[in-house]
Amino acid sequence: MKVRTSNVTSTVTSIAVVVVVMATLAACGAVGAPIPPESVGVTPTIERQKRLEALQEKQREAAMAVEGAEPQLDPLLQGQDVDLPTLQPVGTR
Repeated sequence: MKVRTSNVTSTVTSIAVVVVVMATLAACGAVGAPIPPESVGVTPTIERQKRLEALQEKQREAAMAVEGAEPQLDPLLQGQDVDLPTLQPVGTR
């Protein structure tokens, strides 16, 4: 049985080319459109959060205007930032 070396050689060469191309693409990282540096990082994130908070504040103000009255605060709780749980003994013998 005679094996055609040119056929085997072309197949091996094709496989080698495919492997090299795949390795090159994998080494380059994610393929896609580049992200502009103006939209990446801490500063743009903080700006987005500020815009979102300002929008939420406007929505709260609009809701308060529609409601027409501010919520009545309990005079005993004024000045309290956090409601603390009642004091209970931890463990006694």
